[in-house]
Amino acid sequence: MATRRPIVTVLGHVDHGKSSILDRIRGTAVVAREAGGITQAIGCSIVPIKTIQTICGPLLNAIKSGLTIPGLLFIDSPGHAAFTSLRKRGGSLADIAILVVDINEGFKPQTTESIEILKANKVPFIIAANKIDLLHGWKYDSKKFLLDNINSFDYNLQGNFEKKMYELVAQVAEHGLQAERFDRVSDFTKQIAIVPVSAHTGQGIPELLMVLTGLAQKYLEKQLETEEKGYCEGTILEVKEEKGLGMTLDCIIYSGKLRVNDILIIGNLEQPIVTKIRALLEPAELTEMREKKSKFQNVKEVIAATGVKISAPGLETVIAGMPLRSCSGKAEEVEKLKQEVQQQVEEVVSLVEAEQGVMIKADTIGGLEALRHLLEEKNIPIASASLGDITKKDLSKLESLKDKDEFTGVLIGFNVRAAPEILEYAKIKGLTTILNEVIYKIIEDYEKYVETLKKEIELRELANIVRPCKFFVMKGYIFRQSNPAIVGVEIEVGRIRTADPIMRADGMRVSTVKSLGEEQESLTVAEQGKQVAMAMDGVTIGRQVKEGDYLYTDISEEHFKKLKELKKNLSKKELEVLKEIAEIKRKENPVWGVG
Repeated sequence: MATRRPIVTVLGHVDHGKSSILDRIRGTAVVAREAGGITQAIGCSIVPIKTIQTICGPLLNAIKSGLTIPGLLFIDSPGHAAFTSLRKRGGSLADIAILVVDINEGFKPQTTESIEILKANKVPFIIAANKIDLLHGWKYDSKKFLLDNINSFDYNLQGNFEKKMYELVAQVAEHGLQAERFDRVSDFTKQIAIVPVSAHTGQGIPELLMVLTGLAQKYLEKQLETEEKGYCEGTILEVKEEKGLGMTLDCIIYSGKLRVNDILIIGNLEQPIVTKIRALLEPAELTEMREKKSKFQNVKEVIAATGVKISAPGLETVIAGMPLRSCSGKAEEVEKLKQEVQQQVEEVVSLVEAEQGVMIKADTIGGLEALRHLLEEKNIPIASASLGDITKKDLSKLESLKDKDEFTGVLIGFNVRAAPEILEYAKIKGLTTILNEVIYKIIEDYEKYVETLKKEIELRELANIVRPCKFFVMKGYIFRQSNPAIVGVEIEVGRIRTADPIMRADGMRVSTVKSLGEEQESLTVAEQGKQVAMAMDGVTIGRQVKEGDYLYTDISEEHFKKLKELKKNLSKKELEVLKEIAEIKRKENPVWGVG
């Protein structure tokens, strides 16, 4: 067994400096080229251990056990969307991550999303508090390491810097995690190290690499063991056509060895793809990392962890994010691996649909898995999980799911689109689609939808219940004494509707509301504060009801219990009247509405 390079991914909010930090690490490594340089593989950059030693210098003395890892492998596609695509069975492809936060701006939406994804996938991470050079009065001495520089600052500058640092610590705590400046961490298993950096000046980059190397070596030792002679396991980053090569795969190999002429088994939606490797290609070593064009060179084999471009026939239907395995080509071996990769795909993509639950869609299998993971964590049932943009066929399935359960009959899409006519059709049919490119926003939007729907359902229920209402018969407004009696009333508390039963303050039912009117206009509901004409059957004014009498809605015991359940939808005054009605009823029946 050998120790492979840890796979490092970089996440954070847009414009907080993810790419700049990667560029700075690469740039610093290029400067230190004589110590071993840097190799750009497909989709990643390899920083050898010699280069890290040159950049960090005496800082590495803090790693008492000496260096055992062969270097670091940085994923070149930073950002949350790429991170969710970088998957292997059981979680993230990344062994460790750097969460980049602008020290001046603090946490932003994508920072929150990144931290939730890291937590969900149990990926250890450190925080790079970037843009320290923009703090007011910040000075930079390139001859000093970070802490020496900070210690030389005056009282005010140090105070401002500490304030910003502990604002970050507080924001991390909001996510249930402990954090501390890297040199003050007492236990790296319980506290997240924050390394102040400037991607612009390079300050803090040696400290960032030192902490990253130390943590990877100390806590990921078992995880980094790989069989150098064995066949490979990997994930597809991108499928693209290359001039002269045809369709190719950009892959990350995270375990084992891959050779030319190996048989490749790739997961797919219906059945695995089996092909033979024609060529393995790596970009030539570069002196300028930002240069996009690079010539490829043929290699006979690659060893994990690395990135490589694969040329092979029959790659036209391959999907990014799919798992791949290699073998010698023996029939039983191929069959076993086909079953393994397909099982891996089926754990994420639902080939059989459940009768109830949300429908989920994403653009990559990794995105789908991340979405599935977050929903399952919140115990939200999933009816189906599939890849690609939203179609009319999806909406017809959604209709039947909504009929079974309004709460889960929703289509959730991560990084997918729906044509305007599809969205219009969904609107006409009253179907709910929640689409977003930010994964945690999708979950938030779904939870808001559930809350709104609960409220709507409660209000629908309330509409069919007799609500608490207290009103009085106005003096001098008797329009007809009986058959039906018509009187002017003022609604003191609550609301009353036609057909609602009415009782007196002694609990005797006297009538029901036959009709309500205001200035010759007919009403179905009279609200608090209104003065209206009310018609009542079976009552004579002056006998059962007199001028100035207070009357109440006569609520049944069943409705009373329901109102107690829905009480958050009633006003404080309505609740007081409900209590008065219960007291009136309990004079006759002490256990009325109890239990």
